Amino acid sequence: MTISRELHEIGRPLLDAQLAHPTVRGIARGDLPVPVFRSWLEQDYLFLLDYVRVFSRLAWQAPDGHLGDLVDLAHLTWHDELSLHRSLSAQFGADLDGAVKGPACAAYTAFLLRSAAHYADGLAALYPCMWGYSTLGRILAENPPTEPRYQAWVDTYADPGFAALAERIAVMIDEAAPDPDRAKALFAEGMDHELAFWDVP
Repeated sequence: MTISRELHEIGRPLLDAQLAHPTVRGIARGDLPVPVFRSWLEQDYLFLLDYVRVFSRLAWQAPDGHLGDLVDLAHLTWHDELSLHRSLSAQFGADLDGAVKGPACAAYTAFLLRSAAHYADGLAALYPCMWGYSTLGRILAENPPTEPRYQAWVDTYADPGFAALAERIAVMIDEAAPDPDRAKALFAEGMDHELAFWDVP
């Protein structure tokens, strides 16, 4: 079994905890209070800015065969995902320019940026976000919310193109051949940060 598949096995019960979280359940039903999602969107915007920095830091260290992958991921996050995020945020009245990191966002981004100092570590640390959101999106899309704004959010992460990006990271992890125990520990820590991120400040 590849290391990325081992990470999936570790991650599934931690993903189930996210699916049971009140914020995720509210998105799934389409009745999450608007102020809650507005605040979450503001935190996620700040997270995505640092996520671009994580991809960029890893690209500097990447082998030639994956330099383009990481540059592409930074570009797609900056131009496509953040553009969609701004559009959705406007519908909820989010104040992206005035947003300030809450404790969960600050802890998660610090963990990612610190981990990205080492190529294999950084890949394992960021994988919970890529794999987790792709899997959440796919599961939630099986019974999507009827509220169109929440459905748009689900559709973003249920998109097969996003799943393909997550699979690219899985391939990079397997090829980087990280220390298995360290990779599992970083992945589990990242999944813990993912769960904590749903606790909207």
